[in-house]
Amino acid sequence: MKKIVLSFMLGLIALSVSAQQVTLEVKNNTSQQRQEVVEVDAKTVCKKLGVDVGRNFRVINAVRQEVDYQITYDGKILLDVSVRPLGTAVFTVVKGQPRDVKFFVKGRQYPERVDDIAWENDRGAYRLYGPALQKSGERAYGNDVWTKNTPNLEVENRYKVELDNHPAIEKLKKEGKDEEALALEEATTYHFDHGYGLDCYKVGPSLGCGAPALMDGRNIIFPYCYKDYKILDNGPLRFTVSLTYHPTDYQGQQVTEHRILSLDKGSNFNRQTVWYEGAKKNVDIASGVVIHNEDTQSAVLGKDFVQYADPTDNPEGQNFQIYVGVIFPAGVSETCQIENEGHTNGIYGHALCIKRNVRPNEKLTYYWGSAWSKYDCRTQDEWQLRIDNFRQALKQPLAVTVK
Repeated sequence: MKKIVLSFMLGLIALSVSAQQVTLEVKNNTSQQRQEVVEVDAKTVCKKLGVDVGRNFRVINAVRQEVDYQITYDGKILLDVSVRPLGTAVFTVVKGQPRDVKFFVKGRQYPERVDDIAWENDRGAYRLYGPALQKSGERAYGNDVWTKNTPNLEVENRYKVELDNHPAIEKLKKEGKDEEALALEEATTYHFDHGYGLDCYKVGPSLGCGAPALMDGRNIIFPYCYKDYKILDNGPLRFTVSLTYHPTDYQGQQVTEHRILSLDKGSNFNRQTVWYEGAKKNVDIASGVVIHNEDTQSAVLGKDFVQYADPTDNPEGQNFQIYVGVIFPAGVSETCQIENEGHTNGIYGHALCIKRNVRPNEKLTYYWGSAWSKYDCRTQDEWQLRIDNFRQALKQPLAVTVK
């Protein structure tokens, strides 16, 4: 009988402990103000709280405001945190139904636009090209950049407005009403800035901004459009997509490229992990940014990064710049600039980070992204500062403790 009572009491104690709140401490060990998305293991937090992993709890900050969070496909709780220099931010996790969240990050495939996959956060938007474009014969290998100057989600509406008006524009052209057709096109195209950004970055047969590629000596083996994809996370704080590409001939081997790409709220940089399946020997991998003929002088080659002030597809008309860059925090074998033979298609060349002798199936993680001179980085000097701060933050991540 005593054993039964003891077991019952221990059960009550365990229940009582699991019902208590959980504290998350996020410590900033640097002398810089930090604002970024942090991760904490969902199983650890939910076990301590006594709930199943899922949206079964609320997160409260130090001034008793509820904080939005996301649970990722790989079991992480994401929080967007602000921590002062050498400071600690404290959050309390309690049982309960969380409030509806505002989405700052989102993406999807657009079969209505030749299978683009496009995604965005509160700083910028990006897209890569799919099977339907490849079937058309158009050569567009790299990542595209869409500028934004608003934290609101805009990509869905940009596609809708542009595509919905195509039939009317074509109808006006067939009727000989060219001026009306042009006026409607200019009012609805996402290639013009209507007050919240536009698409004016030229990709074509290049890496665009941050696409990976195999290197054969000094030659870039450009990837074509993705074959298969799976969206793993879709906001509100992180977008993640897994991509598989068609096999590529690499020095007599059939090699298949895989990517996992993610973008967080508040970040100018996508995180990308790439690996190559089927290689029988080590491979050379590169990523970088395209250099256009209109500006061949502004590329910056760092020890573990490259960056560039892109002049846009119409420098005299736009009169602004798109800042692009690629960062390899674990280091590279070299950074360099390679010219495109003949400077055709408006492409002068590429600024590249090259990692040589990567083992077959070895996963390589790097970051690529952008900023816009009409939004969050006014000059290339500001862009360089953003890159430097981001690199330093990767070396000294915010430390999260569960109590």
